[in-house]
Amino acid sequence: MERERRYPSDLTDEQWEIVEPMLPLVKPPGRIPKHPRRAIVDAILYVVRSGCSWRQLPVDFPPWPTVYWQFQQWEKRQVTERILEELREQVRLAEGRDAEPSAGVLDSQSVKAADTVGSDSRGYDAGKKINGRKRFIVTDTLGLLVVVCVMSAACQDRDGAKTTLLSTYLFSPIRHVFADQGFAGRLVDWAAATLATTVEIVRKPADQRGFVVHPKRWVVERSLAWLTAHRRLARDYERDPAVSEALIRWAAINTMIRRIDRGRPATRQARRVFTTPG
Repeated sequence: MERERRYPSDLTDEQWEIVEPMLPLVKPPGRIPKHPRRAIVDAILYVVRSGCSWRQLPVDFPPWPTVYWQFQQWEKRQVTERILEELREQVRLAEGRDAEPSAGVLDSQSVKAADTVGSDSRGYDAGKKINGRKRFIVTDTLGLLVVVCVMSAACQDRDGAKTTLLSTYLFSPIRHVFADQGFAGRLVDWAAATLATTVEIVRKPADQRGFVVHPKRWVVERSLAWLTAHRRLARDYERDPAVSEALIRWAAINTMIRRIDRGRPATRQARRVFTTPG
């Protein structure tokens, strides 16, 4: 039975049309799922956007064990990576860019960890004075997520960047990366020698006072702000860093879907108005 769309995080019909073809089909003789895939996607986006735990999903969604099981199955099949790639290509083509990016922007973000995060995957970032985890992301020059890696906050930027740049090298054609001066030094030489990748350090002007938007780097900082607008990502709650990475990808997918939908010609009927469930 189709559930009523009632939450701001729910996909509209037009947005569902974008993502539905990217999800894997259930092939016979597999068992026909009891719950529609759209309801599963809406439930995942509700968790990411609202910040609630899986167990606190409203009752009009499929049962939370079903939602989490499907979430895990899609991660095992690398579904979110493929959806990100396809959505990024659509956005880039709509912006008049090549389908595949050739340059990227690297940055990191330390976030506090909840008590559900074990001591084996958390640490203390002395610079930011944060006990938790550190997210390393690479975006294209439009700010669209390409790669995310989650590690202990005790991990130095240059060390975490190696893993992130290696993933970027393996899964994208990006060979030129802009980064701030926290990544300067041996990382630049390592990336050039090992990955044939140029890491260009964008430094602050010597006379800078206060906050200044830096060309080429501001897009990744904006992307981090977009991600943490999803309440589940304001803090790290996940026992497994891989689950943190998956939720970050879902947040990026959510942002891209809405970006594509906004860019469509305004020929459809007026959108529905969300109502608070009674």
